[in-house]
This record gives sequence, C-alpha cells and structure tokens, in this order.
Amino acid sequence: MMGPLTSLDCYFQSPCATVGLWLSLVLVLHQSIAVFSDSNYLIGLGSYDITGPAADVNMMGYANAKQTVSGIHFRLRARTFIVAQPQGKRVVFVNLDACMASQLVTLKVIERLMARYGDLYTEKNVAISGIHTHAGPGGYLQYVVYIVTSLGFVRQSFDALVDGIEKSIIQAHENLRPGSIFVNKGELLDAGVNRSPSAYLNNPAAERSKYKYDVDKEMTLLKFVDDQWGPVGSFNWFATHGTSMSRANSLISGDNKGAAARFMEDWFDQNGTGSSYLKESESDGIPRRVSNIIPNLPNNHHELLELAASFQSSPGRPATRTLSVARRVRGALRQADKPGFVAAFCQSNCGDVSPNVLGAFCIDTGLPCDFNHSTCGGKNELCYGRGPGSDEFESTRIIGERQFRKALNLFNKASEQLQGKADYRHTHLDFSQLNVTLAKQGGGSEVVKTCPAAMGFGFAAGTTDGPGAFDFKQGDDAGNPFWRLVRNLLKIPDKKQVDCQHPKPILLDTGEMTKPYEWAPSILPIQMLRIGQLVILSVPGEFTTMAGRRLRDAVKEVLLSSGEFNSNIHVVIAGLTNTYSQYVTTFEEYEVQRYEGASTLFGPHTLSAYIQEFKKLASAFIKGQPVEAGPQPPDLLDKQISFLTPVVMDSKPSGVNFGDCSSDVPLNSTFKRGDTVTVVFWSACPRNDLMTEGTFALVEILQGKDTWIPTYDDDDFCLRFKWSRPSRFSARSHATIEWQIPGSATPGVYRIRHFGASKAFMGSIRHFTGTSSAFVVA
Repeated sequence: MMGPLTSLDCYFQSPCATVGLWLSLVLVLHQSIAVFSDSNYLIGLGSYDITGPAADVNMMGYANAKQTVSGIHFRLRARTFIVAQPQGKRVVFVNLDACMASQLVTLKVIERLMARYGDLYTEKNVAISGIHTHAGPGGYLQYVVYIVTSLGFVRQSFDALVDGIEKSIIQAHENLRPGSIFVNKGELLDAGVNRSPSAYLNNPAAERSKYKYDVDKEMTLLKFVDDQWGPVGSFNWFATHGTSMSRANSLISGDNKGAAARFMEDWFDQNGTGSSYLKESESDGIPRRVSNIIPNLPNNHHELLELAASFQSSPGRPATRTLSVARRVRGALRQADKPGFVAAFCQSNCGDVSPNVLGAFCIDTGLPCDFNHSTCGGKNELCYGRGPGSDEFESTRIIGERQFRKALNLFNKASEQLQGKADYRHTHLDFSQLNVTLAKQGGGSEVVKTCPAAMGFGFAAGTTDGPGAFDFKQGDDAGNPFWRLVRNLLKIPDKKQVDCQHPKPILLDTGEMTKPYEWAPSILPIQMLRIGQLVILSVPGEFTTMAGRRLRDAVKEVLLSSGEFNSNIHVVIAGLTNTYSQYVTTFEEYEVQRYEGASTLFGPHTLSAYIQEFKKLASAFIKGQPVEAGPQPPDLLDKQISFLTPVVMDSKPSGVNFGDCSSDVPLNSTFKRGDTVTVVFWSACPRNDLMTEGTFALVEILQGKDTWIPTYDDDDFCLRFKWSRPSRFSARSHATIEWQIPGSATPGVYRIRHFGASKAFMGSIRHFTGTSSAFVVA
C-alpha cells in the first residue's frame, strides 16, 4: 500500500530538502542503535483521533463567531507517553491537537481511568496539555466565557476529546515495555517572534540583559527507545503560538505544531513499513513505493488514458462505517506487532510568541503597525501579523517544517540518558483569593492577594495574530464610557475588585459572574512531573516569555538546593495543561495592559502566586513529602447549555444518490504534478459521523486492472475536504475534495473517493460512498 511515504511530498516540494532529510533519517536510525543501553524505565506511547465535528461548530481560539468549521485541513490527535519505574511510580503526559486542555475534559478522563485502572492513573500523575491550535472545534470547556461563540456546550467536541484521550492512554498503557529515554535541547531561531515587544520592554533592563532574545528559542526534546524495537517516539516542548492558520480559516487543522507532528511521524512510519515497500528512485534517491505496488505500469500515456476511461464516476452507494476506517492510509500501515512511532510537539510559555515571524503590518498601507498599541490609524482591525508563507496553509507548513527539522536534528544527536526516579506532585488552588508573600525592597515582606477573575479592555482588542473589533486597542489602561455602560449591564465590579485588578480597567468581571453558571475558573491545578533529571511544570494557562523564565528559574533554584539534582537538570513548562485560565504575565507586563496583561485573570500578582506555589511543590519533591489536594474544582457538566441546533435531516435532489458526483473531473483528463484536481459530491452533514480514525476523503491509485489502493486521505496536507450547504438551514450539502498533486506523485491512473453518512428525518444514520471518474497523472 501507499501512504505516508507518498504523503511526504505533500509537505516537502524541494528534492534537495527531501534528500537531506532522508539522509538525516538514515543517520538517526543508525545512531539510535548506538544509544541503546540498559533500560531503567517502562515506556509506552499511544495516539488516537480527536478531530471532532467537521461542520457547523465554532472554532476555539480566536473567539470569532463567524469562524465555523466546514471541513478538514488535516486531522487532530491525542498523543500520550507513559513512563513507569518497574517497582515505583509512573507519570502520564498527553499532548492534544486542541486549543487547550479543559477542566471538565480532564475530570471526566480521570474518572474513566480510575474506573478502569483504580489508583494507577489519577489527577496527580496525569497531565493533559493543548498545543494551542486555533483551528479546532470549540464548545468543550465548562465555563461560560469560553463557549459563548460556540453557542454553548458542544457535546460532540467534548466526547471526541474525552474518548480520544482515554484511548490514547490505554494504548500507551498496553504498549508499556522496557526502554530508555534520552534528552536533548537546542535553539530554533526562526519559528517565533514577540508580538507584544512594548510589554516585554517594560521588564527590568537588568533582567532583559540576561537573555539574547525576547522570546525563548530553546526546544527540549525527549527520545523514547524501546529495548526491542528501537525508537518509538519523541516529545518536545517549544514556545510558539498555534496561529499560523488565521481567524478566517474554516478547516480543522493542527496548525504548525500538528503539522510538525504529522511530518515527523510520517518520516518514521515510512521507514518502519519494511524494506519490501521501499525502492530508491534512480534520479534523486528519494524512496518511493512504486515497483511492487503497480506492476507492469503502462509507459504509454495513451494506454493510461484508455485505462482511465474504463472507470467512470460510480453512483453513490451504501457503505459500512468501517470501510472509511479500513481505507484510511495510515491506519492500513500500522503493524500489529510493533507500536507506531508517536511524535508530539508540545506547547510551552507561548503567551507573547507569534509564528507570524515577518512582523505586524497594516493591511491598508503595508506599513508597520503602531508599536505600543498594534493599531493602524487608531484601529486594531487593520493590524495583522505576517507569516513566512504566501498564505496561511504555506505558513503553517513552513513553521511546522522548521520545528520538525529541529526536532529531527535533536533526536539524531540525543545522547544524555534520563536516569532516576519518576515522581509527581499536584494540588488545586483557589486563585481568586490566594495570599502571596512578596519581598520588599530594603528588606522585610508584605502579603498581597490575587483577585477574582476579570478581563480588561485590552482583551477585546485581540492580538496581531487575530485582531478584535470595534474601537478597542491593546495597551488601554483607562477604558471608555460607552463600553463601561455595556459592561454594567452584565456586572458592575465593586471597588475592592477594581482596586485589586488595578491598573487593569475591567471590561468583564467574569470571576464574579455566576448566571446561568460560572463564567470563569477560580480553582486551578498546578503540577510537577519528574522523569530523572527532567522536570515538567504543568501550568493551566499561557505564560509569557519572561513569566515562564521567572517560574523555571525559581523552581530550578529550589531543586538545586537539595543536592539531589545537579546543573544538568532540565526544567520545561507545559502550557495550557489540565485546565485553562488564559494568560500569565509579569507584574511589569501587566502594567502595560496589552492583550496578554488584560487577559491575566487574577490580577497583577498572578505570576508571583504561581512562583510561590510551585516552589512549595518543588520543596515537597526534594523532601519526599506529600502535598495537600486542595479545594476540588466544580463539575459543571449537568449545568451546560447548548444552542447549537442538531442535524434534523439530510436531503438531495430527486434521482440523485448521496455520494454522486455533482461536479466530476472532465472526461479523458490528464493532470500534471502541481495541478489541483477538484471533485464535488452530493453529501450530508459531517456531524452525522465524525469518521474517527477514518476519513471523509481519499485519493486512490489503480493497481493492475481493477484494484484501487489508498494513497492520500484527509490527514494529508495535499488533500482538503471542504463541506458546504447552499444556505444556512438547507438540508442539502456538498463535499468538495481538492487534491493538490504532489511533485513526486507516481504517474498512473487515479480517482477521488468520498465517504459520508446521511440522516433521514426521524430516521437512522446511513453511511455512503462515491467515486469520481478516473483520470491520469502524467
């Protein structure tokens, strides 16, 4: 079969780049033999589809009510590693291709794990972290402010996450085997820039002088090596926002980090399929699956056209649910006796880091935006960050590829082995009223408090990655009378709250809004996981660059004081983990009240509170002491409200089947590499069946005279599944499948295939499939 190998050319168009990466891969696999050693851990990795509903649901991230899902760029996954000492503790880390972790999702996953495994996996040793893509379905968080634009709670989004996380952990648990873990780190210079430099510059000059850059450029990577199978996975942490895809995008996408994971997994999966599938091309050394898949391939273009002409578009016909799963490219390549390679690109302190590395410019003049407020002529709506690509898809590919290349390099050179205990600490804290002890200049200390959650005027201005609307602007420490009147219709903050949040002018007093239920969290988890000399700080929000540096340094100082750790300790921040509470800035950045400061919910001392409490966890670590569980967060599942209308029915014109082509390829078509093939099918709402671990779209190549082999599916960059209906409440819909033919696509006869599921009025769900006419790629 064909699959990830052919899929790679969806990503890498330069033959030289492809050859270079292939040689790097060979070196990786060769050197991995040299780093095998006596295992001191059990390691297990797992991965599962969490794509969710591909239609009608508002996307999570930009809070843009008009940004509704209508198809798939590529699929989303939950990727998990478990590390256990044979006779000791174990830790679990789950990386989600989602905007952020959800407190409610975490609660329900833990409930399921405890029902299955008892106390083996609990809130204490399980971390669930989001990569911060802004192109996934929303509606899965439990607090009102995060589900307004999604029209409330979306059960399908929620269930897809809970089910997928649980299944990925089960896979990792069942894959537990003796193995070793290696760590490496290095700088990646061209994948992120600071989008709020004026706030960063408000930090003390002496502190800024300690760092070469105004964002963290370091990637920290773990390499998992199974004693029998060799390399089985890689997880890394690097800070850059998941905003290469814009606020106008409507296709589900893992953005740059999801892309990087797809690139790395495909590189390793292609090698793991066995040498019988691999054959180097004579021209460029790029491996291809050709000879054993398409025997006796006609050399004559006329013969290919004749062969294609014998396969006209087939009428849509009933299909089974499992057919979509069975035809999925990567699923077909999994080996039952060997775990698939899992690569995760995890998020860190990305709060002020943008992947739009060319900077922010005014779309009307082309000039740079105002430095302090990110406005153009006083309007924030015109100021946008520019990615490195010609469009958002290309920018996603480029930033993803840059992370992938760095990860592959670090993986190749990883030689420092993790050794020592696996351990963890976890507690919940009420951040709405936390006492924080601060050192005073000149000696002594004072006690301050955090505040109930509130969002400032600068929050509504958005960022250069996704500007807001109306007349809001970043850096607003005053507010304006009109929007104060609007705010007061919801909740008037009292003087105590205003003073506590100062200098933030409060736009939404979310922490004190409880109708119909809580608008914002107050009880948050903090967590530390240890694997030998690696320590992961699980934080429930987006720390800015300097905030993250301060937290890491504070924890590292406590750990080094014990004598148990030495200078080779690695401390990483896992952002957006276990729940979500927006941003955390330094005190100085908070004073500027750009977007990040305005979105720091619990007031100016939020970072100091985190540092204080994480130092307590670190102290408990080195003393071997437990920590109190703290107050438990609420479970608001039974209170959730949804205004998203269900799928009532799907319809089609008389005489038409679901799955019929409404716009086929022209007869006797020949396409060249680089061309785009577009086929439109009569379809049905993708919410009828999420096609989890399956596909809505497929490209097949003809083998022999009558056997069709899957080559690309809706998890590939070069294949886009777009769904549309003629009007908002129409029961009719179309699926448009676009295949951008890769530069190294094998010449031959191809066709496009669509899978779907329709719903009859007051009836059941029925699956269908349909195909285009065949065409030639020359």
